[in-house]
Order: sequence, then C-alpha cells, then structure tokens
Amino acid sequence: MPSPGVAAVDRALTILAAFEDAPEPMTLAELAKRTKMYKSTLLRLMASLQEFGYLVQLADGRYHLGPTPFRLGAVYQRNNNLHDRVMPLLRQLVADGTESPSYHVRHDAKRRLCVFRVDSQHSTLDRVEAGMLLPLERGAAGRVILAFDGEKGATYDAIREGCIAVSFGERDPDCAGLACPVFGSGGKCVGALSLSGPKPRFTRDNIKTMASLLLKAAIRLTRTLGGSTEILDNALSALAEDARPARRARR
Repeated sequence: MPSPGVAAVDRALTILAAFEDAPEPMTLAELAKRTKMYKSTLLRLMASLQEFGYLVQLADGRYHLGPTPFRLGAVYQRNNNLHDRVMPLLRQLVADGTESPSYHVRHDAKRRLCVFRVDSQHSTLDRVEAGMLLPLERGAAGRVILAFDGEKGATYDAIREGCIAVSFGERDPDCAGLACPVFGSGGKCVGALSLSGPKPRFTRDNIKTMASLLLKAAIRLTRTLGGSTEILDNALSALAEDARPARRARR
C-alpha cells in the first residue's frame, strides 16, 4: 500500500533507515542496493540530508550517519522521562545478579526496538544494544509484545496467562532470554522488560529466580506509568506458589 505521506520525505527516511543495521559506512552502490533507488535519486536526496547533518560523506567516499540523529536522540531522552524510570530498574536487576536487562517497545508490524539496555556483570554477554531493531516473532521480548497485542495461538495464550516468555536460541543459537510485559494506563502493554544472556546460564532454578525479579521490576515500572499491576501481581504470586514445594522437598 503506498504511503499517504510525501514521496520525497518517504525516500529520505528510507535512506536513513538503511543505516540502522549497517555494520559500517556504505558506498553509493551499497545504498542503492539496500534502498532500491537509482543512484541519481540517492545523490539528490542525500545532498539535503548532508546539508542538515543527517548524513556525512567520509574521505574514502562512503556515507554514514551524521551528528543530527544523535542530537535528536539526546533531545528525545531529555524530554522523555522514561529513561529516568527504566534505567534505575535495569541497574538494580544487574545488582541483583541477573543476566543483562533490556526494555523493548514495538517498532512496526515485524520489529521491536531495544530502547534501553544494561550489560550484566558476567564476563560473557549476548549481542544486544540500545537502538537495535529486532524481530518480533523471535525472542522472549518480541513474543511478549505480540501476546499482549492479541496474537493468537497456544504459545501466546500461555504468555498472557503467566506474564512470562522464555526463549532458547531463537535469535542467537547460543543465547536465551525471558521477558514480561509492562502496562500503561488503560491496561495497554507499552513494552517488555527482558533478561538475556548465554544459554547455559538459563537453568531451571536461575529462570525461576530471574523471573521473580523481572516481574517485581515490571510491577514497579507499571505503577510509575499509571498502569494496573493486577495481572503481574497474580503472575508473581503463582510463581512463588509454584516454588514452595521445591523448597520443602530440599529441606
């Protein structure tokens, strides 16, 4: 379906989006391949993007993002107090000994955006950074977002019931993750808190411990966002109840 916006603006934004998952600066030919635009069209549009600092051309002729996107990102963070609400919770999770915590929101129909991330204290980490776009259908955080956006299926029914999703090797064969929803006003799921790291550290006992810590963090964040914590409280209570027989058995 064609965009209802202005064609030239759509093309300019398509050029900028091409750099989102680019590992290094790109040549004009690489940009043409990624954007499916003619080189002549790219050059006209990129002249304006360079003038306003969105793109820069390096000495070797390749192109990369300029300083303006970074500056706008800083403005966004200053004007959006979500950073001040989420980051202390992520740091506390790390202090409690969890795997690396992140906060994700839906970006579009197929992708989620990692908005905030704090690395764990472990020497080996998974490859997730703030600003990365990741698939919705792979990984615990993506499945949580899909579940609470109404995705159908037994897998998503179970996530909605327990408020926890666990994934093993879905996005990276050596990594695992777990995630739970965060709610805003009106009961809407506004994002997902997740913990991720190397798969061998996601043992049954570690998952139970981390799931409890993650749910408690989600409850605190949901409260600050004006959301109802009832479903998260119930999930935390069910998790605690499930852990009691195991504790008695060990005595």
